[in-house]
Amino acid sequence: MNSIKSFSDHAQCGRLEVHLVGGFSDDRQLSQKLTHQLLSEFDRQEDDIHLVTLCVTAVNIKTAEIYRASFQDRGPEQELRAARALTGGPMISIYDAKTEQLRIGPYSWMPFPHVDFWLQQDDKQILENLSTSPLAEPPHFVEHIRSTLMFLKKYPSPTNTLFPGNKALLYKKNEDGLWEKISPGS
Repeated sequence: MNSIKSFSDHAQCGRLEVHLVGGFSDDRQLSQKLTHQLLSEFDRQEDDIHLVTLCVTAVNIKTAEIYRASFQDRGPEQELRAARALTGGPMISIYDAKTEQLRIGPYSWMPFPHVDFWLQQDDKQILENLSTSPLAEPPHFVEHIRSTLMFLKKYPSPTNTLFPGNKALLYKKNEDGLWEKISPGS
């Protein structure tokens, strides 16, 4: 009982709950360094930080084999979200836990520079120039970047075409666990 009261007291005093998920393996050990920097920074904070989730690799608990995690469902509007990221949009959370909805946009971006040039490049050039960690990318990376570049070419200015009325696109999971587009106010 005391531990529950203690936790709720901390939560009211500004306890920050953190979930750290992801990572990759490359020659420069960039992911490991970033993870270490983040954990060190959490440790230096004066605020009470509660690390709820730390999942930076995937492990087969029967064989102890470490492998790259992969996810089949990447959620709705993947090209739109990828286009925002490729054009320099900052990392944001699109999931609202209270409403259990994804809220995507509205976003705007400047036309992607030299999109036709990049679409003409071979896989090696795209991988080496449009990835932060070419050796750690999944097999579908180049295909995904090409698809995103095509999307950017088709929608150089998304505000009016992809977000009618400058409103966010809202999604909620249906009873089958699939993302379904909903109208605002539903």
